[in-house]
Amino acid sequence: MTSSPPSPASAADRTPSPGTAASQGPADRRRWFALAIVMTAAFMDLVDVTIVNIAIPSITRDTGASFTSIQWITAGYALAFAAGLITGGRLGDIYGRKRLFLIGIGGFTIASALCGFAVNPEMLVASRILQGGMAALMVPQVLSIVHATFPAHERGKVFGLFGAIVGLGAVSGPLLGALLTEWNLFGLEWRPIFLINLPVGIAGLLLGRAFISESKAPKALRLDLAGVALVTLGLLMLLYPLTRGRELGWPLWGHVSMAASLLVFAALVVFERRKAQRDGSPLIELSLFRVKSFAAGTAVQLTFGVALGIFFLVWTLYLQMGLGWSPLRAGSTGIPFSVAVSCAAGVSVQKLVPRFGRKVLQAGALLMITGLLLYIGEAGRHGLDITPWQMTPPLVVMGVGMGLIVAPLTDAVLSEVPKQHSGSASGLINTVQQMGTALGLGLVSVIFFGSVGDSLPPEAAGPAFVDAFQRSLWWVAGVLAVIFLVMFALPARPRTHLEGGEDDAAPAVAGKTAKELSPAG
Repeated sequence: MTSSPPSPASAADRTPSPGTAASQGPADRRRWFALAIVMTAAFMDLVDVTIVNIAIPSITRDTGASFTSIQWITAGYALAFAAGLITGGRLGDIYGRKRLFLIGIGGFTIASALCGFAVNPEMLVASRILQGGMAALMVPQVLSIVHATFPAHERGKVFGLFGAIVGLGAVSGPLLGALLTEWNLFGLEWRPIFLINLPVGIAGLLLGRAFISESKAPKALRLDLAGVALVTLGLLMLLYPLTRGRELGWPLWGHVSMAASLLVFAALVVFERRKAQRDGSPLIELSLFRVKSFAAGTAVQLTFGVALGIFFLVWTLYLQMGLGWSPLRAGSTGIPFSVAVSCAAGVSVQKLVPRFGRKVLQAGALLMITGLLLYIGEAGRHGLDITPWQMTPPLVVMGVGMGLIVAPLTDAVLSEVPKQHSGSASGLINTVQQMGTALGLGLVSVIFFGSVGDSLPPEAAGPAFVDAFQRSLWWVAGVLAVIFLVMFALPARPRTHLEGGEDDAAPAVAGKTAKELSPAG
């Protein structure tokens, strides 16, 4: 639900080099300009995730994109982001966070331009993958720069501002996408949702060079490019046949590829174990999985990402391609959900979790299931005549449930992780959640499009989409039921401050919440 995961380096390594703003004292006003720049970049990434789903029907009509292309327009970004997230953070620690931030925001801007001027679905998919890869360079630097730039006593105020940016992005992304698509500026239809990044990105690049101070980790870990390659290969071998299998008639090579992906992941485990013994710098710190709460928590993150990846894509397709609603009507329908998530998240962390612990997260899963069942009932009862007001109650129930989960989940997962591995753990759980989202988007081919079919007469399209949407919600409810059970392995009372202390907790928690508070996952 995602926008600024923390750098995977440990908090202890996030120390500014000589000349950074933190070392110059709190009186240095330049750091506030730097904050505005990096927060704008985080906002741009968050909005870019949420803005795309609402424009998918317009993209389909304009480019003739197939169902498979639709999936890869969303899943390609998530996959590239997930695969490069830990590496992006580590590159910043080694070569400088300012340098990697500027490279990332410049590449993100170029990729946005390529998306906006794409001449066919293939170019759009490739540009979205590039955009996700550039976001993986840019986003991990945001909170690392904040941590290196601001003294400890000012970070609470900073992360409060960051939370406000998250909430604003969660609500404004779908609305901005709906307005830009609806207005059809200069006859460009959906393209302005990407082109709007150009002036923002160029301004961020120029101002970032002037106001952001450089910082590096004094003892950065080495890169694990082989680990990144194995992770990416395994995911591609799993997701590509999953998304194209139905379209191609489920060929034998697809089944072989999906089965072989398990061997690739097994090879990854063996390689990472040996690399940890050899130089102590694996991509994945396997010893973390000996911690019961962390192992269970990453399972929750993965399956939660699957659930959200499925829901938000099929929801958009249902509203616009099934019910025939305009982008603006569809986008505004999600406002009650976003508001409910933001409100419940604040109450969950501040009031409920300190008193009731793990039960709050489990209550959130049950509320989300309840909301899904209500939505299934409303969709079946009203069919094509359903209104946004009739959708509001189930969306609010779902939003409250999601808010109870996303904000305290990182605390619960990291509460028993040793201090020296806190940075690696926080980076890993963000990566796992993004991988789950990509997997969920891939499963849409089976769960949703498998029910719709390829060639439907116009009069049958609406009812088919309504039926496929209801079937998909049953799948999401089932995944959430599994999450509820796995949550029993989380600590009954997660500690409030993590990663070795109060100062170090905020980046991980804030980074996690940013992605998950958005309605795109």
